[in-house]
Amino acid sequence: MEIPLPYVSLSAFSLLIAFIFLSQITRRRRNLPPSPPSLPVIGHLHHLKKPLHRTFHKLSQTLGPIISLQLGSQLVVVVSSPSAAEECFTKNDVVLANRPRFTIGKYFGYDYTTVIASPYGDHWRNLRRLMSLEIFSTSRLNAFLSIRKDEVRHLLRRLYQQSSTGFARVELKSKLVDLTFNNVVRMIAGKRYYGEDLENSAEAEEFRVLMRETVMSAGASNPADFLPILRWIDYKGFEKNLAKIHERFDKLLQGLIDEHRRDKSRNTMIDHLLSLQESQPEYYTDEIIKGIIIRVMGLALGSLIQCFEWERVGKDLVNMSEGNGGTMPKAEPLEAMCKARDVIKKVFSAKDA
Repeated sequence: MEIPLPYVSLSAFSLLIAFIFLSQITRRRRNLPPSPPSLPVIGHLHHLKKPLHRTFHKLSQTLGPIISLQLGSQLVVVVSSPSAAEECFTKNDVVLANRPRFTIGKYFGYDYTTVIASPYGDHWRNLRRLMSLEIFSTSRLNAFLSIRKDEVRHLLRRLYQQSSTGFARVELKSKLVDLTFNNVVRMIAGKRYYGEDLENSAEAEEFRVLMRETVMSAGASNPADFLPILRWIDYKGFEKNLAKIHERFDKLLQGLIDEHRRDKSRNTMIDHLLSLQESQPEYYTDEIIKGIIIRVMGLALGSLIQCFEWERVGKDLVNMSEGNGGTMPKAEPLEAMCKARDVIKKVFSAKDA
């Protein structure tokens, strides 16, 4: 039996009115900050236009320094006031400590059990204590000082070889990436996976590919996290792709753990975690160890991106005007130096005080 179209339209309209009515009641009960007009189901997703920081600034100009946005099923509070942001990370840090359970945490967070994906509680505090005392303590980092010195010497040797015959243009980005990841991977597993002098080129290539795919996947947004109905169809195969990358990465990390379990002669981060596993096997599981490794890798990449900025050498103004044609070389090469950001200097000066 076919249902007449007017009845279908009336039912859909009634559901829409009911949805809007219930949303308004829920909003009043929750006492949320002001927000722009929303649409059913998608909420305020239609307001998000690139660049996002300008969109948020424009909304804050009309709605105030604290606004709420319903991004599909996810409620987001945008804070644009420095004083309010400070309160979020001081007085209300515990209230705001949890992270949303996005799909990325299911796979790379080992089902939300790692320090970056775990909800705030006893398990998270234990993981944080473990990383502070056993991984990033001064004594543990000093034990790896020889690795850092060796990698810096390796980089300087490569730069010298490239410029031994005179002035040479050097692409530093890839070399700094090699330096950072070789430092971290050698501390974790005692291996070099980037640059030259590789022990196992096939394993190194697999690691580099997986790191590249992981970074790209972690930086991508899964629409199903905001519109759960899309999980039924696995929109654009996002979750399937994450599962494949996770399976390959998990296999590689498990291989490293098994290798160090057989050979305990090396003084690496994995060896130290395995020694802790012997005393508390119920807590220091292989999954916890693999989650820590992935987190340390993420911190390495984050430090490379966030801790430094480039400063020009010299005070002369640079003419950045453009003309017609292809490449237009400058009269003098643009020189720059890498330096720590001011916020990093404040952290270390406060620590020394």
